[in-house]
Amino acid sequence: MGILEDWGWDARWAEEFGGDAAKGLFPARLIEEQRGLFQIMSEQGVKSARTPGTMRHKAADRAGLPAVGDWVAAESVPNEKVVLIRRILPRRTKLSRKAAGETMEEQVIAANLDTVLVMTALNADFNPRRLERFLTVSRESGAEPVLLLNKLDACAEPGPFLAEARQAAGDAAVVAISAKTAAGLDALSAWIKPGRTVGLIGSSGVGKSTLVNRLAGNEALKTAETRASDERGRHTTTHRQLFILPGGGILLDTPGMREMQFWDAEQGLKKTFDDIEALAPSCRFKDCAHGSEPGCAVKAAVEAGTLAADRLESWAKLKRESLHEARRREAPAAVTEKQKWKAIHKAARKIIKEKRK
Repeated sequence: MGILEDWGWDARWAEEFGGDAAKGLFPARLIEEQRGLFQIMSEQGVKSARTPGTMRHKAADRAGLPAVGDWVAAESVPNEKVVLIRRILPRRTKLSRKAAGETMEEQVIAANLDTVLVMTALNADFNPRRLERFLTVSRESGAEPVLLLNKLDACAEPGPFLAEARQAAGDAAVVAISAKTAAGLDALSAWIKPGRTVGLIGSSGVGKSTLVNRLAGNEALKTAETRASDERGRHTTTHRQLFILPGGGILLDTPGMREMQFWDAEQGLKKTFDDIEALAPSCRFKDCAHGSEPGCAVKAAVEAGTLAADRLESWAKLKRESLHEARRREAPAAVTEKQKWKAIHKAARKIIKEKRK
């Protein structure tokens, strides 16, 4: 395999790149980003890269700019060490969330992931409701989600954690591991393979950096002990970066994320709460919100004990959040559309008025 193939290049990407070679461009993968500064991997090795002003101006928001994992068409600049990113090849998958703050903007965490490993710890910080949120975002990306339960070595009774994790995971695989002792890591070979890209996400302190170091066979990343008071950790990874692992396979590590606000989560929610989705057609009303409506099959399942009440509560909360964010996204577009038609009607009235003169 060549350098690009090691990083996931295949015939489909070559087809997407198409005639860019005739324009003097070369293909590369974006492997690291730090505050708008990029590192790309090409046949010539690692190069620093930047986006031209025209690309930044054309992008409607940050989602239109390069992200770690993207395949790009780049151009060398005479007498400069930094190359230009001219085009982003169409993304196969896109892991994204709402950017922090009040502005409605999409933040692409990573592109072109085949699998997302959602990692948590078997300790006091274990939170099934947070896992449902992370799994929803992972499923919405188009990549396959896998739930990793770390710190098996420090958990005397993993059984209850596993039961809750499997309920939250739905059809996603659940794997209990110890990044510290390497217990259970052999199971990850089902997803970590040459040419395949795996993303690793989770809260601070769950052991992501320890796992990366274990898989990479070295101390690639700094690690930090968790706080004894609540078993939460401190951020040790400060930026997103792709690694080639010794046995093949590409791994993306991300900074710890305690919050994962939705950008677009409709399909992800349906897949994460497929048990509720399966019951919904049996409700008396098609638009049943599974609240106080009569004849609700979902509420009946809760009363019968076949569906956990807190899982329904979590679905309702995340559903409300998803709808709220969707309305906020659509509001600016509605204003723009209204302004457009207002301008059209004003111009039409002006034409009619001039004809009457």
